[in-house]
Amino acid sequence: MAERKIPLRKCIGCGEMKDKRTLVRIVRNKEGEISVDFTGKKPGRGAYICKNVECLNKAEKAKRLERAFSTKIEPEIYDTMRREIGE
Repeated sequence: MAERKIPLRKCIGCGEMKDKRTLVRIVRNKEGEISVDFTGKKPGRGAYICKNVECLNKAEKAKRLERAFSTKIEPEIYDTMRREIGE
């Protein structure tokens, strides 16, 4: 029986390739709203980040989410994501 491939995604904070299930997906939908997707099934453009606040801080400092979504992200959105990921 063939081995199943483990889907890997790159964390936009630390830049490491990790198992998709260990990362959190951040989604920008058609309306431009940005939210955290713990299920990985929300529609829209997605970016992956580790489940720790340090990676989110690195991504914010280097504006990696803004580049991934081609849009300006307000500081309030980062604060909301910190609360949701930090739980």
